[in-house]
Order: sequence, then C-alpha cells, then structure tokens
Amino acid sequence: GFHLSGTVTEPATATEPEMTYKVAISFDRCKITSVTCGCGNKDIFYCAHVVALSLYRIRKPDQVKLRLPISETLFQMNRDQLQKFVQYLITAHHTEVLPTAQKLADEILSSNSEINQVHGAPDPTAGASIDDENCWHLDEEQVREQVKLFLSQGGYYGSGKQLNSMFAKVREMLRMRDSNGARMLTLITEQFMADPRLSLWRQQGTGITEKCRQLWDELGALWVCVVLNPHCKLEEKSCWLRQLRKWGEMDVCPLEDGNYGNELPNITNALTQSSGHSQDSLARPRRTVFTRAIEGCDLHWQDSHLQRIISSDFYASPSYQREGESLLFNSQGQPLWLEHVPTACARVDALRSHGYPREALRLTVAIINTLRLQQQRQLEIYKHQKKELLQRGATTITNLEGWVGHPLNPIGCLFLTLTEACRLEEENCLEISDAGDSKPPVYQHVPVVTGSQDSGESYLSLALEVALMGMGQQRVMPEGLYAQDKVCRNEEQIIARLQDLELDPVLVQTLRKQCILLLEGGPFSGLGEVIHRESVPMHTFAKYLFSALLPHDADLAYKLALRAMRLPVLETTAPSGDVTHPHHLVSVVPSRYPRWFTLGHLESQQCELASTMLTAAKGDMLRLRTVLEAIQKNIHSSSLIFKLAQDAFKIATPADSNSDTTLLNVALELGLQVMRMTLSTLNWRRREMVRWLVTCATEVGVRALVSILQSWYSLFTPTEATSIVAATVMSHNTILRLSLDYPQREELASCARTLALQCAMKDPQNCALSALTLCEKDHIAFETAYQIVIDAASTGMTYTQLFTIARYMEHRGYPLRAFKLASLAMTHLNLAYNQDTHPAINDVLWACALSHSLGKNELAAIIPLVVKSVHCATVLSDILRRCTMTAPGLAGIPGRRNSGKLMSTDKAPLRQLLDATISAYINTTHSRLTHISPRHYGEFIEFLSKARETFLLAQDGHIQFAQFIDNLKQIYKGKKKLMLLVRERFG
Repeated sequence: GFHLSGTVTEPATATEPEMTYKVAISFDRCKITSVTCGCGNKDIFYCAHVVALSLYRIRKPDQVKLRLPISETLFQMNRDQLQKFVQYLITAHHTEVLPTAQKLADEILSSNSEINQVHGAPDPTAGASIDDENCWHLDEEQVREQVKLFLSQGGYYGSGKQLNSMFAKVREMLRMRDSNGARMLTLITEQFMADPRLSLWRQQGTGITEKCRQLWDELGALWVCVVLNPHCKLEEKSCWLRQLRKWGEMDVCPLEDGNYGNELPNITNALTQSSGHSQDSLARPRRTVFTRAIEGCDLHWQDSHLQRIISSDFYASPSYQREGESLLFNSQGQPLWLEHVPTACARVDALRSHGYPREALRLTVAIINTLRLQQQRQLEIYKHQKKELLQRGATTITNLEGWVGHPLNPIGCLFLTLTEACRLEEENCLEISDAGDSKPPVYQHVPVVTGSQDSGESYLSLALEVALMGMGQQRVMPEGLYAQDKVCRNEEQIIARLQDLELDPVLVQTLRKQCILLLEGGPFSGLGEVIHRESVPMHTFAKYLFSALLPHDADLAYKLALRAMRLPVLETTAPSGDVTHPHHLVSVVPSRYPRWFTLGHLESQQCELASTMLTAAKGDMLRLRTVLEAIQKNIHSSSLIFKLAQDAFKIATPADSNSDTTLLNVALELGLQVMRMTLSTLNWRRREMVRWLVTCATEVGVRALVSILQSWYSLFTPTEATSIVAATVMSHNTILRLSLDYPQREELASCARTLALQCAMKDPQNCALSALTLCEKDHIAFETAYQIVIDAASTGMTYTQLFTIARYMEHRGYPLRAFKLASLAMTHLNLAYNQDTHPAINDVLWACALSHSLGKNELAAIIPLVVKSVHCATVLSDILRRCTMTAPGLAGIPGRRNSGKLMSTDKAPLRQLLDATISAYINTTHSRLTHISPRHYGEFIEFLSKARETFLLAQDGHIQFAQFIDNLKQIYKGKKKLMLLVRERFG
C-alpha cells in the first residue's frame, strides 16, 4: 500500500559497531507524509536511514515487493484465516502487542463502546482520500524546539547560521511549491515572537542586537514572499493576514526601522534642523517588521498587462505608440511595469521564490525598461532646469525611500534574478563544501529574449546596469542608527556581488554609459552636479566605479571619484560658536548631526576613496594636485587626513626603489594641513603626528626642514617646536640621513637656534632648557637664551624649572650662573615645618652645597634665602651639619683664595642659620604637641634628642635646651605620661 518499511544497516566504523535500524515511511501522492526510525534522531530534516530507504525504493523499485493495502488482504480471508492471522501476529510480538490486543478485544465485544459506533477500521497502508491535504511530513514539534534552542543561544555557536539555513529551507520549500513552507515559517515566527529577550529589550529601551535584527529582517522579507505567492488560495491569504496582524499588534513586535520608538534621544529633537524629522516620526503610524507583508496581502496578480508581461517573452506593443497613449510600452514597443519600484521588485522576488524563474525574469526586464525611461525623462527635465539649480546650489530629493538599504532589497533582488539566469553551472557544483561558495560564480552572457527587434543585450549587462542605477540613486539619509547601518551593509553586499563580474568589453560599455548618465544626471543621481545636503554619500560606490573604470577610461574614473568626494552634510558653515576654526568641524559633529549615526563610517569611506585615488595617481603630477585639492576641500577630520598623509608617504617611499617626489610632497602638504588643524584643538595623537611630520620633511629634504623650522609658529606649540622638531632636526641621525655638507648643516643649525630663542621668549617655562641645549654651540645665542631665562625667572617660572636649568648650568661648567639661578629659585620656594619629605629638599641641599663649594661670599648670600624659605627643622639642621663639616670654597675657582678654615656657628653667616634651626625646632615641637597621640610618644622623644644636638652647637646651647624642656613640662603638664618620658630622657 502507501506504507514502506525496511531495515537499514549502518556499517561499523573505527569507534562504533555495526547498527541496524527499523524504518517505516508513509507516503501519499509522491510526498512522504510521516516517518519513524529506530535511531530516534530528532531533527527538522529526515535522518540518514529514512533517506537511505527512500533512495533504495526510488532507485530499485523492482527489488521492493508491491502489496495491496492490508485492509484489502484481510477482506479476502475467511473466519479461520483471520483467527490464525491475529493469533500469529500476537505471538510474534506478544510482549509489545498483548496488552493492546486485550484492550481492543474488550472494546469490540462491548456493544456500546466507541469503537463499535464507527463503521470500518483504520488502515495505515491505505492512501489518503482525494480531498485530504497532501503535504510532506514536517515534524512541527522539532521545528519549534530547534528555533527555540538557536534563539536561546543568542547568536553564539553559529546559531545565527543555523537559523539562516532554516530560512533557506523555507525558501527551498516555497520554490518546490511545498505547502509546508508557509507552515514552517509560521512555526519559526511563533518562536521568534516568544523570544523572552524581546520584552527585556523593550523594557530597557535598548536596541535588538545586530545579528538578531538581520534575522528579523529576513523573517519579514520571507513573509512578503509567502503572501505574494501568485497561486495561493484566498482563504490561505486571509489566514496569513490574521496571523500577521496579530503578531504586528503585540507590544514586543520589532519595528521596521530599528528598535522601539524613535532612536533619537529627546535632547536632539529640540535642535532646529532635526525638528522636521522628529515631528514626522511622531505622526507616522507604527511600522513593524510585518507591515510590508500585511500591505502585500492587498496586492493581487489579476492585472491583464501584468499577466501578459510574465506569461510571454514576445509581448509587445501592437503598433508603435502614438503620443498620449497610456504608458504601457516604451518607444521600442517593449512592455513597461509602472508600479512603485520596491513593490514591483517584491513581485519579482515572489516569482523567483515560488519557482517561477522565467516569469521573474520577464517582469525584471519590464521594470528595467521602466527605470531607463524614467532616467531619460528626468535627464531631459533636468537639462531645462540645470541653470537655475546650479545657481541655487541645492536640489530637492524625490526619492525619500532609497532602494539601497530598503527592507525589501529591490536592487539585490533584480540583480540576483538576472545573474542567476547567466550562471554557468559547473559539473562539480554539488561538491562545494559547507564552507560556502568558496569559488566566485562564473557567468556567461545570455541574450535577452524580446518580442521586438534583437536588442543585442544580455541579462548580465542588465544586472550590472540596474545595480549601478540603484546604487547611484540620490536618496535622503534614513532615520535611525539601524536604518543607516543597513544602507552601508546593503551597499557593501551589492558591491561584493559586482566584484564577481568579469568586466568584458560588453560590460565595460554598460559601465561607461551608466557612469556618464550618473554624472550628467540631475536630482535623481547621487553623483549629479548638485545634491541635497542630507543626501547619502557615494564614496563606497565611487571607489568601486573608480577601480573598475581606471584600466578602461582613466579620465572618466577620476571625474567620477572627484565628484563623489563631497560630503555636503559637513560642508555647511560652522555654527556661530565655532567661527574661529572653520576647519575643526570634527569636534562639533556629534551635536550638529544628531541624526547621522554612521558619520564616522562615512568619513572613513571618504578617506578610503581618496587613498585609492592617491595610490593610482602616483607619478602623475597633475592628477595628484587635483586629488590633493579635493582632499583639502572635502575632508574635515584631522585624523583621517593624517591617515591619508601616512598612506601617501608609504606609497611614495617603497623599500626597494627610489622615492616618488611628487607624492612625497603631497604627503608633506597633508601633514602640514593636519598640523594647522590640530594646533589649537586637543588631539591625543598629536605627538605621533608631529614626529611623523619631521620624518616626512626629512625624507623630502633639507629645504622642507628649513621651511618647517621657519614657519614653526603656525604648525607647532613652542614645546613641540623645541623638544621634538628642532631636537630631531639637529640630531646626528638626521644629518647622516641627509648627508649634509657644512653650509647646509650651518643653515639648519641657525634656523633651529632662531626657533629656540623665539620659543623661549614665547614660553620660557617649557622651552628655556631646550633652547639653551639647542644654542650650546653658538656663544651669542647661548647668552641670549640665558638672558631670557633670567628675565623670566622673577615672573613666569617655577622653582622646579629654575633648579633644573641651574643644575644644567653647573653640569655645563657655569657654576656662578648656576648659583644665580639657584638663588632665584630659592625666592619662589616655601617649605613648611612638616614638609620633611618635600621633593624640593634635594634641590635645596644641592644649592647650598654649590654655594658652599663656591666660597664664603656665596654661602653668605644663600643662607638668608634658605632661612626665609625653609621652615622645616630637620632640613635646616641637615644643611647646618653639612656646612660645618668642611671649609667653604672648595670648587677651586681660579683667582679665589680659599681660607681652608672651618666656619664657626657663632659668626655670620652660620649664626643666622643656627638660630633659624633652633627656632624651627621649637615651633615644630609646639605644633606636634597640640595633637599628639600616645603611639607617637617614642618618635617625639627621638625628635627632641635631634633638637638637642642642634641646640648644643650654640655657645649657651645647653642652657637654652634646659630652659626649653622646663618650659615644655610647665605648659604640657596635663600630658603626664609623656612628661614622665621627657624627664626620664632629659632630666
């Protein structure tokens, strides 16, 4: 009958023994309607054993014995044979069947049982009746389980891939016209709608993840395909419509243009230029991922013109049209289809998806003829308005809904329909592994079949033409991050497909013709002379066109790419707050273009286009200048110009051959522009940029170095100019790299010194030391730099800077100058009693040691300054100890007589230092005692012992100290325990 059973043996492997499985399959009208297999594997697809048995039955029909359905066989038996049959059957399977047999016997013998109310009995081997639904077996539970599992993995472990392959399965079912396609899609959608993350995302107001969004998009597109099935029954359609509406009305249903609600934070809605859009989005009805499918339910295929287009290759205008006839045909008599383009393309997709490739192809050709006609007409209209539009410098956009990035992917759909008709199927195409199509597809020209005269066109050239038309369409940047991302993604997908086409002479001709149309095009072209400020940029597309055209028509390639370099949204003048730096637009971008979420990506694409042109123009002076001008005019981000400068430098200086001077100069010019742009704005890469610029100028040569040294103030801060630029230019490496002669070296050195002095004047704090270092070899310049430091010492410099320069002076062999600077530094310093770990202590000790080594006079000059600035007892006693250990004047300055005698603490200048030290100890002691805790008592006693050492340096020191201790006992007698310790140690 309609039942096939068999045993399938799976051969043994290295790890598994041989296994045998029992398989049973029911079928009806060439479709498998149910399966069971002993392996128990659960999957959407049939297990290998079911497939093996089915193939065996198909390939070896004569080996499978055909029998009547079992009910027929039983009908032929008499009473005894039937009894025998049942008993043998029960005996063969008594463990499994006996309980069932008993139960059935009881029910048959009971007159009012349910089984006796029905005539006849079931027969699993008999076929279905003619009115029964006939469709392949689909394990619905299994579909639900798998989708649920993949969704729960949230795009990890390749679950996105798995879900995409389920979508592909649905498409395959639709193509085979298997009615399970829509059923399986329903099951998948139910699981998607039940995804617990949806309500979570909605509550948090966060966006759905990117991977998940793409799956939802595919789901929406598949439903459009299902409802546009040209041969579905009306009741099926109304059933789908009910389902789609039910899902669309649920709160958690994802929206078509991204996530939940308007993605713009409210703050930007207050900005004037986005108000037009935000008002819109409040008024617009809520559109979900199912809205297009719901709208698609209203479409039908009954239009007679449409029916004729899709049913014949030779449908043409009865006679050439006279003016004023309805627009069903073009002037060549070819049929046109004037529906809204994305809708018309959705029909093509539906035809293709439901297994009507010829029909899809015919409709595609009609759509392209319509697009061509529109392109021609728009061009004619534009020619009349051209003058006025160019004067206005602005245009309106008619296409508010662009075709690239559109939810229905119209351009991708037409392109695929046409290229599939041209695909060369290789013999081994089935052998392609799961890794996907590793080899790009191979296409051949297939002539377009038409009713009118031979057009000489191929479906392949039409595919290229429609892709170029769609990509070049001028369109407004859509709202919301998701929709904008989608535009970029879709554009990249189409370009990737275009790159698979081998450009032969026929395709090159199509490419050139379409490029010229796009360049001349008015408002319909994104590459036209005038475009709207909010128009989607053409950089990515132009980069493809440039590379494709370059070998065939370089002039056209450059013309196109240069035209595409613009980014009008950034070209309007800066807001009033920013007039001073019109070129620092990038810093204000986020607040000015709240709705251009992908601006960063778009700018980097603009940079890629420029880089491609620079690379191609190497060695061509004229072209390089034009590209350079385009970059300077259109690119507003300093970091991108820097990237271009680096690119140009790399291309200009290949490791294996000579540098390209013209391109090197372009790199330098771009580098200089970056320096000017970032001079007064903060840029974290600034140091790297400055270093790179010097490297680039060095590569260009000595004139470039002289030039940047002379105009340093427009390029660098004084600190950068001295510490990085001049220092690098004057380094040994640079001189070797350029193999300079003496006059050239002198010229560079003189420029560097002039720069150093200018910087020291402008910013002595940060540049004085570098200036002195750079001027070392020139006496006059060095003196000038030193004078600048002295002049600035009283006002603009800190003690740290002065001490650093003073130490440098000593190191260079100018001890007296070092002493002068150290004295100036001391006047800026103030060390409180408790700052005994202050970083400046080392400088103070060094200054005193320097003065001491210079002689009595210098020491006498510095001590009053020390006494005035330092109030920390331990530091003062340290200085005092060092001064009394050796005689002053050991620096051995010629013409000085050093007495060689130790200095007395009773006479000036040390007497003053000693008094100051003693009073510092007294003050510190009182300060410490005001809030001292018992755990610091021991430390305090040690401190007093140190103090005693200093007191004893004075003639009447022991008396002074004893008085001091008595004083303490008197004042702090409340601190009994501490005073006990003081008595123990000091009496």
